[in-house]
Amino acid sequence: MVVAWVAEEFKELKLGDKRLDKRFLRVMSGLAGGPNRSIPETCRGKREVDAAYELFKNPKVTPEKVLEAHLQATKQRISQEKRVVVAQDTTELDLTRPEQQVAGVGYLDNPARRGLYAHIAHAFTCEGVPLGTTFIKTWTRSGEEWSVSSEERRKKRKAASIETKESYRWIEGFRAVAALAQECPNTEFVCVADSEADIYQLFLEHEKAPGVLLLVRACHNRVAKDDSGNIAFLKDFLNEAPVCLQYEVVVREREAKTACEKRPRRQSRPKRKAALEVRAASVTLQPPKQHSGDCPAIRINAVLVCERDAPAGEEPVEWILLTNFPIDTAQQVAEVVDLYCLRWQIEVYFRTLKEGCRVEKRRFEYLDRYRNFLAVAMVLAWRVLYLSRMGDTCPDISCEAIFEPSEWKAVWTVLKGEPPPAEPPKVNEMVRMVARLGGYVDYKNRQDRPGPQTLWRGLQRMSDLSWGWDVFGPEARSG
Repeated sequence: MVVAWVAEEFKELKLGDKRLDKRFLRVMSGLAGGPNRSIPETCRGKREVDAAYELFKNPKVTPEKVLEAHLQATKQRISQEKRVVVAQDTTELDLTRPEQQVAGVGYLDNPARRGLYAHIAHAFTCEGVPLGTTFIKTWTRSGEEWSVSSEERRKKRKAASIETKESYRWIEGFRAVAALAQECPNTEFVCVADSEADIYQLFLEHEKAPGVLLLVRACHNRVAKDDSGNIAFLKDFLNEAPVCLQYEVVVREREAKTACEKRPRRQSRPKRKAALEVRAASVTLQPPKQHSGDCPAIRINAVLVCERDAPAGEEPVEWILLTNFPIDTAQQVAEVVDLYCLRWQIEVYFRTLKEGCRVEKRRFEYLDRYRNFLAVAMVLAWRVLYLSRMGDTCPDISCEAIFEPSEWKAVWTVLKGEPPPAEPPKVNEMVRMVARLGGYVDYKNRQDRPGPQTLWRGLQRMSDLSWGWDVFGPEARSG
């Protein structure tokens, strides 16, 4: 049976064979019922298992075709919004195996770890509701860099053109956003990225796409010039600007992943409250020395978010945000900070992809088949996050806008211990009931929303209950 949302999401799917399209929808529907299940768990016997693996093996099935259908549906959702935030970031997919390695994978950060890298751009509403993936680029590393010294690698990177560097992915992601913005002229796009995207050529690129707002966290303290012609480092200009906003935030606890980690942003820290000051200034960035002859200076707005009186021994919170978003008022500056905070949603998406869909644990023997599954898992991860946010953004619509009748009726009967009502419950109530199946404790007056982890667990149980309802429920008996 094909799940309704799967049929709707992939109505533009064109794999080049109608029978293959139907098989894809059936396999996708099975995985939708339990994103963290193995493929055999989602199938009914050996014949379906073989058909599922043959699907990912089929040369007509490609990540591009799968994600193109998803992109068309994403574009429809985007076109209904006044503004969307497209967050792009890179994640590594560790496919290291104890014995036989996946054929075609490359090296990660050291010769002992194998896998690939994925750079993904994902669209969100200003409330954090995921709308879908707009761009993906995957690649592997050959491992040649381990045969030369770090100094030689640094010189080689410095001499290479931007088009041959891995960092070119940020520009490609931005261009994909700019192209999408032309197809959705009534929607304002904000492209958000972390400090890895602090690339001078990216700021040049955004000047070619005036309809797209760019918001990047700075990594380099670049040389800049103010309106009076004074030249100094960017941070010096920002420190001289007046405070326009003050915040108090809770800094989350963090534990260093490795004992040898030296970078300040990766060190362990306790949970604490932080008093933040925000300053803003408009400056002209000067091109890097190696590009001073072929790159123009860039006019840009900068926002400094800095912690005041950080505890002794703790690294203070500090962001420098570079943007073409206006900063004429305190409200606009606050909007810049709020928009950048939405970037964290792509980290939640990556966690859902890895833990909820278990993309690093799948036992494919060849990289091309794994890429096909990755494209499927990306859509599943979007769906889980989408459900987790719909209870907040559209709490009062009927749950049948998202869930099948057999799904909500089965869950209601199990959790409430009574027959389902004639009128379907609201979305917010249904999302919380599904999360309860996954371990969410919905005590009275609880305000925080269910997280993706309880939802992907709950979806698996809901799928089993829905199947039982279809086979053994009241409607099945009366039919």
